[in-house]
Amino acid sequence: MLHFASPASPLDYLQLPIQTLKVGALGTHKALGLALSKKATFLLASTSEIYGDPLIHPQNEDYWGHVNPVGPRGVYDEAKRFAEALTMAYHRYHNVNTKIVRIFNTYGPRMRPNDGRAIPTFIPQALKNEPITVFGDGAQTRSFCFVSDLVEGLYRLLISNTNDPVNIGNPVEMTIKEMAENVIRVTKSKSEIIYKDLPVDDPKIRQPDISLAKKLLDWEPVVSFDQGLKKTVAWFKTQKLN
Repeated sequence: MLHFASPASPLDYLQLPIQTLKVGALGTHKALGLALSKKATFLLASTSEIYGDPLIHPQNEDYWGHVNPVGPRGVYDEAKRFAEALTMAYHRYHNVNTKIVRIFNTYGPRMRPNDGRAIPTFIPQALKNEPITVFGDGAQTRSFCFVSDLVEGLYRLLISNTNDPVNIGNPVEMTIKEMAENVIRVTKSKSEIIYKDLPVDDPKIRQPDISLAKKLLDWEPVVSFDQGLKKTVAWFKTQKLN
């Protein structure tokens, strides 16, 4: 049983704060109850956002995070942190075979344009030769994992013997500015980069330590950022962009 239900884009969970909290709490509770009744394996899609604006780098699964529980992003961060706690409680108390994946930034074809995440926002802007909007000074870092690598990691976690949280993401780190420059290069765009104010509590760094995934799942990403970006751009070129 796979529990992926939740807004994941900042644009969505900032517009749907109560619904985001409810699906992380009540939704996870109902889903775990169903898994218990059916004796099903249960996989929770958690997130690197549980680490908040991290004080250690890269982030490993032993790190407890640095989260502002009352900030605007807290609705997503704390929903996932609670969902993890509830999932582990069902594992320990009810012996449900649970899995927790902490998903880092993922990208690929079929993402919604302008959904608040960097890559699906930047690509349409670049294809239309519009200014690319970078928040802050662009020095904040992210690590981007292509969707096919993520799916392989999810599958290996699902059939594994581990019940503890596992990071799945690409450890190759880059700044948002570098990523925007790569989008301009791949799309051959005439776009310029413009800068806007950084959102409240936006993480300054983000990079997964995937040592545990390598050890337990024999998994690591195989698609380079350049390869994945070209595939993603090719898909966006087939779409009608407003």
